[in-house]
Amino acid sequence: MRLRLSKYPVAKYLVAALVSVVAMTNLAKADGHGTRLSYSVDGKAFAAHVEKAGATPKGTVFIVHDWDGLNDYEKGRAKMLAGLGYNAVAIDLFGVDAKLEGRDDYRRETGALYRDRSAFRARLAAAIDAGKSISGQGGKSFIIGYCFGGAAVLESARAAMGLDGYVSFHGGLGTPDGQNYAMTDAPVLLLHGSADPVSGMDDLASLVQELQSAGIQHDAQIFGGARHSFTVAGSRDYDADADARSWDALLRFLDRNS
Repeated sequence: MRLRLSKYPVAKYLVAALVSVVAMTNLAKADGHGTRLSYSVDGKAFAAHVEKAGATPKGTVFIVHDWDGLNDYEKGRAKMLAGLGYNAVAIDLFGVDAKLEGRDDYRRETGALYRDRSAFRARLAAAIDAGKSISGQGGKSFIIGYCFGGAAVLESARAAMGLDGYVSFHGGLGTPDGQNYAMTDAPVLLLHGSADPVSGMDDLASLVQELQSAGIQHDAQIFGGARHSFTVAGSRDYDADADARSWDALLRFLDRNS
């Protein structure tokens, strides 16, 4: 399948979206592990977590958190990627002052972004821009995400944010009204459980058809019987086999598209 390439620089997208974004990077050690990357969007403070490869990086991987915000899960994934030779940037979409103490807080933060797609994209774009400024030397750049983060990855794919690949782990798969994949500028990989009660097989089939119709290079790997949060150890949905195989699929995707 031929990939339709349509580059839309982040700056041009932000102007088109009529969103004012100011990203200012500030690096500091974060609790002795990795690096804290501070930046701002419309006067609101955000902080990503950066893990750098020990040698010349193979590329950069941005990681988008689940609905409970950036925490040790994403930082752990970043460390895993750094150990494999990638610079990794676990980005923050809620802001350093966000209250994240339970499900009501998580719904508030995710709901606000789902309702305001321009703000959603502006935060993604600013995080990517800030991360590239300190972690983008050498290799290509990719974005991955889990659950809510998977939905965010697909939002960035529809916005054509100038990356070299988009990977969703058990993400929300629906396409909002008025959006499509006509501008998507790189391959998309979908890693999904067949028993996911949040986005089911009908949703996956619909998305695959959208990507096919738009001429976007894509692939999907389905893990039989896996439920929604199959990569999250300790959750009721955790599936060790699906977790391992989805991670292997990610690494193959990175290698193939680097």
